[in-house]
Amino acid sequence: MVLFGLVLVILGVLLALAGLFGTGYDYDSHNNFQSSQFLGIDADPAVLIIIGIVAGALVVIGLWIMKIGAQLGWKHRKEQKRLNELSEKLDRAEAERRAKGDVEDEDASS
Repeated sequence: MVLFGLVLVILGVLLALAGLFGTGYDYDSHNNFQSSQFLGIDADPAVLIIIGIVAGALVVIGLWIMKIGAQLGWKHRKEQKRLNELSEKLDRAEAERRAKGDVEDEDASS
């Protein structure tokens, strides 16, 4: 999830940078005509606003997904550590029980 969130953030930043540096604005005073371009494609100013909104949304959603993924990973590591501790404790108890059982078997056979 963290990787997916990072991809979304990078995509949003690239889209925002393309919006900032890849847009052009042309005004023809003789015909009173305005045009804007996004990466060489004619686009209305409303389209540029929508591109900005989408870029911002991608960054926010990407950061949110990265946060959720990091939290889940942290919980998983914490749970795995706890399970390892319990497993080691069980192994020690089992070894002690076997050692005690071997001593009792030796005493019974003597």
